[in-house]
Amino acid sequence: MSTSSTGSWLLAALLLLPVVGAAVVVALRGNDKTAKSAALAFSLAEFVLAVVAWVQFEPGGARLQQAFSFDWIPAFGVHVSFAVDGIALVMIAVIGLLVPLVIGAGWVDKLPEGRTKGGFFALILLEQALTVGVFAATDVFLFYVLFEIMLIPMYFLIGSYGGARRQYAAVKFFLYSFLGGLIMLASVIGCYVLAVEQNGTGTFEWAELVKVVSTAPLETQVWLFLGFFAAFAIKAPLVPLHTWLPDATAEAPIGVAVLLVGILDKVGTFGFLRYLLPMFPLASKELAPLVLVLAVVGVIYGSMLATGQRDIKRFLAYVSIAHFGFIALGIFAFSSQAMVGSVTYMVNHSIATGMLILVVGMVIARGGSTRVADYGGMAKLTPVLAAMLLIAGLSSMSLPGTNSFVSEFLVLIGSFPNAPVYTIIATVGMVLAALYVLWLYQRIMQGPVRGDALVGAAGGPGTMVDPAVGAKKAIADLSGREKLVLAPLVVLIVGLGFFPKPVLDVVTPAVDATMCQAALADPVQSGERQLQCR
Repeated sequence: MSTSSTGSWLLAALLLLPVVGAAVVVALRGNDKTAKSAALAFSLAEFVLAVVAWVQFEPGGARLQQAFSFDWIPAFGVHVSFAVDGIALVMIAVIGLLVPLVIGAGWVDKLPEGRTKGGFFALILLEQALTVGVFAATDVFLFYVLFEIMLIPMYFLIGSYGGARRQYAAVKFFLYSFLGGLIMLASVIGCYVLAVEQNGTGTFEWAELVKVVSTAPLETQVWLFLGFFAAFAIKAPLVPLHTWLPDATAEAPIGVAVLLVGILDKVGTFGFLRYLLPMFPLASKELAPLVLVLAVVGVIYGSMLATGQRDIKRFLAYVSIAHFGFIALGIFAFSSQAMVGSVTYMVNHSIATGMLILVVGMVIARGGSTRVADYGGMAKLTPVLAAMLLIAGLSSMSLPGTNSFVSEFLVLIGSFPNAPVYTIIATVGMVLAALYVLWLYQRIMQGPVRGDALVGAAGGPGTMVDPAVGAKKAIADLSGREKLVLAPLVVLIVGLGFFPKPVLDVVTPAVDATMCQAALADPVQSGERQLQCR
């Protein structure tokens, strides 16, 4: 094994610890309580390692740090190679944060008959390990392999532990993503062939392929670009390749929906930055208008469908589709400001939407229904839960003072110089965001108390009575465990809203390097902010 930094052991530990944790949890699956405790312990240890990796990372240092590599298939130039830049690091940190919160939030969730919590949490940890590997892989063939393998735990998490239509949703999710991966494989092979033609020997190392493929003719780059883009656009997801997401989100358990929308979808936008722009700069510029059209269509389409949704979980999916449109807009507007905004949007969307999904899960756990019409007046009975839903909603609509505002502001102000028409159209999504977030909050938390699943002693405090049938069932505000799960997200929403510098400092050098690799001229440079290419 060769190492390129003293922090390589950190990355190796980040990759291996969840796998070890999954094996331990599987061994303990006969005892749910012990299995849950072990899963939480391993996920917390992973979070600590992610924090240490963040502290050890040098924003002004080499593009790829904490690297390690060894031969896998030497005859074809395939290596097991991992390293992180600022973009990969922040996403790995988000994974480290969300997984223990998902496990904590699912501490008492009911599972389908015949399923064990040990199996559920083992799959969560395995998914974490594979996702970290996808973000950290620096061998393109290894990236493809992990890109496809990470579908398997998620397929079982949805198909075995989801709702009534879980098998349909799981198969649809798998087929969409797997097909996209196969198309990408054709482009991966094409890049290898180019390396053979140019250098006399093939390679899958990302840094080497950037040098080889970026000098290829425009027509060649376009075809290779489209292969990668198909996989990433499905994963992102961009309209019209998005239809798997509402079904998967609606049927997935709440914790799995957090990982699906908050983490796995970011692999698509990460792929835009890591692979499309540096490897295919000519094709990226040529096809940027197409991507920008899909981005703004996603913003408007997702926002409008979110506004009209009657199912809370499908509402969450369409909100995310709109947000991913903003991220894609910032990436293909080709300015450092917008691109930094997109990367921070990836982080802040994971935090804000992750919290929103968790809070919605807590609402559903009390109401027993995913239909918006089955709720009303919950703020009178669960004021703390209502406050949490409001905070998560305000962050999702990018209210100033919340974490998402900084990201959306950077995307819009950075995109305008190069893509003014697309930017103006996207701002309509901001107005619609206020509409759909406040509409959801008003329908669930305000108005008259209603809902047959949210009742207790009729007429007393903390009760709901269905006027039609007079059913009664107790309802309680957030428990200590639920408050503990949501507290870190609230702190980050407010903290990053007023002080985003820690994230900006880490991602900006990686964005600058991407701009330089793609030979993009920055339209929004200022005296103190000059793009330096080395």
